[in-house]
Amino acid sequence: MLAFLQSLLQMVWKTVTDQPSPKSLFLSHVPEEWRPLVSAFLSVLPIVMVFPMLFALTTVVERKGLGRIQNRPGPNRVGPAGFLQFAADGIKAIIKEDVVPRAADRVVHFIAPLVLVVPVLLSYSVLPFGRNLVPIDLDTGLLFFFAVGAVTELAVFMAGWSSRNKYSLLGATRAIAQMISYEIPLILSALTVVMVVGTLSLPAIAEAQGPAPGGWLCRWHFFTPWGFAGFWLFLVAACAEANRSPFDLPEGESEIIAGYYLEYSGFKFALFFLGEYLGLFAASGLGITLFLGGWHAPFAFLEGWIPGWVWFLGKLVALILLFIWVRGTLPRVRMDQLMNFAWKFMLPLTLVNMLGAGLWHFLTNPIARWGLPAVLIGGAYVVLGRGLMPRSRVGPRVYRYAD
Repeated sequence: MLAFLQSLLQMVWKTVTDQPSPKSLFLSHVPEEWRPLVSAFLSVLPIVMVFPMLFALTTVVERKGLGRIQNRPGPNRVGPAGFLQFAADGIKAIIKEDVVPRAADRVVHFIAPLVLVVPVLLSYSVLPFGRNLVPIDLDTGLLFFFAVGAVTELAVFMAGWSSRNKYSLLGATRAIAQMISYEIPLILSALTVVMVVGTLSLPAIAEAQGPAPGGWLCRWHFFTPWGFAGFWLFLVAACAEANRSPFDLPEGESEIIAGYYLEYSGFKFALFFLGEYLGLFAASGLGITLFLGGWHAPFAFLEGWIPGWVWFLGKLVALILLFIWVRGTLPRVRMDQLMNFAWKFMLPLTLVNMLGAGLWHFLTNPIARWGLPAVLIGGAYVVLGRGLMPRSRVGPRVYRYAD
């Protein structure tokens, strides 16, 4: 009965999906010479509409979630249950006065937020949101993603330097040091997937994690020893790249006021805020594509029942909630702890994980294929973790009371 129901649903879904897409129907009424431009516009339009709206909703969900964690109500005045707070914040940012320091480089100060947001939006163009749902299918899509993402460090430096403020420049310097330090393990953790799959095309990487022939489980890389470790390494590095807690040192209010965008107000500040969240969403989407099967379901019998873009969006929402939970749970680390963690733990462990991926690729015995990478990566995790933790030289506390 279950097999019959599944085959019936798959037949209905195939009938529906075989129909021409709305985009194809619309382009059939457009003159031939205008079709490439209109097609590009229709591909860009969902990105610039869906993800900024997801950012707006995330700000409300995050504030309400953090309020629940910290035993306070959170926003609850504007709209039903406070869920229109993002609209009030957006209107406030638009109408607020744009204050520029007298000694600032006005041109660089103006374009720095745009330089941060535009490359992040470009990175979405190579993410496969579902089967045949990728705006630009590049053979080197992963390389393109990291190439455009590297521009964000330039935007951060532009913002800090052009403000002519020592706190802004210090915040920019700290942010660049942090972003460069964690970008290396971010790329190396993604490189393990390239080693195993043998391609830089993101749709091909997602397609390789589909259902195994005759198996009940999809071949997500997360279900392998190197993929499990690589996913968490990628997630931690992405969190640090986005300046998220507990790695939000560039914006440490108790130390350098507000970091590199201290001298920004109004809509320019909102653009920095938007760029950070969109960068986090893009990195999460890349992690889903590399390790969590992209648009594929976790189990083979679920394939075809739910559209692939729904699976992708569900995984993205789950990762966003995880980042919110981490922000409300972990305290901010110190700068020396941040850099030590990147260079003494993350970087060596990603290199060991690459070795584990190589063993997985070349070994044929199932026991050795699973056991050797797991022992190697697990042993490196324990050794590096113990080496990173300094030995405490603080003796037992002694209380003395006045006579």
